Amino acid sequence: MQIDARRLQLNRNVRRTSMAHLISFRTARFDVSREKPNDINPIAGQSVLLWLRDELAKAHYQVTEPETEDWGWYIDVVGAEASYLVGASADATDTTPSVEWIVQVHKNRSLKDKVLGRNKMAADDPLFTFIERLVRADRRIEQIDVTRDA
Repeated sequence: MQIDARRLQLNRNVRRTSMAHLISFRTARFDVSREKPNDINPIAGQSVLLWLRDELAKAHYQVTEPETEDWGWYIDVVGAEASYLVGASADATDTTPSVEWIVQVHKNRSLKDKVLGRNKMAADDPLFTFIERLVRADRRIEQIDVTRDA
């Protein structure tokens, strides 16, 4: 399945009203001072998404390069017969070694699916479950909190 940039951009424009699954955590694993500056707002997220991109690619997901948004950084992901936007954000000015991160996962759905209430992101969504397992498996990551349908 090839990533269709126009379709993903359209989905990104309507995503503001969709439900997402969130993972928040603290870690010193990612160095926000080494990230490329976010050209919209001083919000970190690139380093977490580069890590996720590499892990997702190993698991045969198609993943784009991290891009900036006004709320942080995002990647588009295709796999498990669905497409997603995965976002990450943290305070880029945080000077403490352990930074609080938020990773959000949105499943792309057509307008018809939204109107008919179909193809919703399930509690056991394969992509979200994979990301949650990655985060929980890393001993350098702590204070993990998971929220579904935020």
